[in-house]
Amino acid sequence: QLQVVESGGGLVQPGGSLRLSCAASGSTLDVYVMGWFRQAPGKEREGVSCISSDGGSTNYADSVKGRFTIARDNGKNTVYLQMNSLKPEDTAVYFCAARNPDFYCSMNVRYNYWGQGTQVTVSS
Repeated sequence: QLQVVESGGGLVQPGGSLRLSCAASGSTLDVYVMGWFRQAPGKEREGVSCISSDGGSTNYADSVKGRFTIARDNGKNTVYLQMNSLKPEDTAVYFCAARNPDFYCSMNVRYNYWGQGTQVTVSS
């Protein structure tokens, strides 16, 4: 079974940056599609970004497009979410998730494996 663990969350001022990491371990024979999701207080969980198995296809929520960048290092079994120009509205618990290998990715599909989440707080 695949395990995914997020790290890198914390407190940052508006306009600041954070880089989240998601390390996969266990069943790493397959190169999974990876996604980042977030859930803010009182809101539904939403997709933030995803990346295909080979890294050639990415998608972003409109709210983060141009500010966030997803990338992966398959040699390290790790996916990253670089978050720049952070806004208070970005405050949420961020989850990393994995699903079946594919050359494309979507945030509107079932993800099989989920991390525990890492808190991102954007506040002055």
